[in-house]
Amino acid sequence: MALIIPKKYKLKLLPETTEIAIKEIKNHFQELLFERLNLRRVTAPLFVETGTGINDDLNGVEKPVSFNVRAMGGRKMEIVHSLAKWKRVKLAEYDIAPGYGLYTDMNAIRADEELDNLHSLYVDQWDWERTITESDRNIEFLKNIVRTIYGCIRDLESMIYRQFPHIEPRLPEEITFIHSEELRRQYPDLSAKQRETEAARHFGAVFIIGIGAPLGDGEPHDLRSPDYDDWSSPNSDGFLGLNGDIIVWDSVLGCPIELSSMGIRVDKDAMLRQLESKGCAERANLWFHRQLLDGKLPLSIGGGIGQSRLCMFLLQKAHIGEVQTSVWPEDQIKACADAGIPIIV
Repeated sequence: MALIIPKKYKLKLLPETTEIAIKEIKNHFQELLFERLNLRRVTAPLFVETGTGINDDLNGVEKPVSFNVRAMGGRKMEIVHSLAKWKRVKLAEYDIAPGYGLYTDMNAIRADEELDNLHSLYVDQWDWERTITESDRNIEFLKNIVRTIYGCIRDLESMIYRQFPHIEPRLPEEITFIHSEELRRQYPDLSAKQRETEAARHFGAVFIIGIGAPLGDGEPHDLRSPDYDDWSSPNSDGFLGLNGDIIVWDSVLGCPIELSSMGIRVDKDAMLRQLESKGCAERANLWFHRQLLDGKLPLSIGGGIGQSRLCMFLLQKAHIGEVQTSVWPEDQIKACADAGIPIIV
């Protein structure tokens, strides 16, 4: 999206106080997350070896930042995009029982991002994954996990209000669930992003289900890699997909903000089906995919929750550069400075 400059933007926290609030948000949220989802913290990699299939391919077109390791004979490594598949491997290595899981601080570089209020080259998120059983692979289980995460976000919003009373809560009490096909039918003349905008504006907080599979018009709501989220299995709501995004309405920018992408992960059948549908069936020969097909990885649910985006939303900032250090085009820094938006550089 193009850079948004809110009219009459007013800082609710000075930069020094913002740093304190960021620390409070990050400390408190991960405590809520691991307690309510039964997670343990693990240490995560910044890069993985190319050609293993472990890195997140996002929507399949972004190229990872890569480098060669001289001490390992020039073997190629790539900066992670996310840890969607790596976490599932760790569940298996640690033999984590159903109902329990892990989380980590994920740091990434996404060099192909279009830089604006919400998108940065630097990505920081809580990546989490939890072992489940076959009976958990259903839409109601997914919704219950979403409600738990949303409850953590609302509790965090209340904490911020108690400490900084001039930052008033904005989130509705409940999050609304809607399938991407339902949105398409409701707004047939709008693009997927426009439909997200209308849903977020109307409900305040929404979980859009089924992102990745073609909808009734033949187009997916958004692109998803075929080898982690299950977006093709039928669900009891009568649609396809066991995944989705948590999206909230941001009154500062007047636009929706995606805080989390998550879902029940593919089993063997779903992965093969999705690889075939994306025209990349050869990926089944990669190391990660063989582990799954050989039954060496547990069934799981997982996702990522943007740390800087969450801080930005809760502290009612106009630019993600107010809560993280990255690099930005000079004209964007100047435009923000002229509007009283202090970008950290």
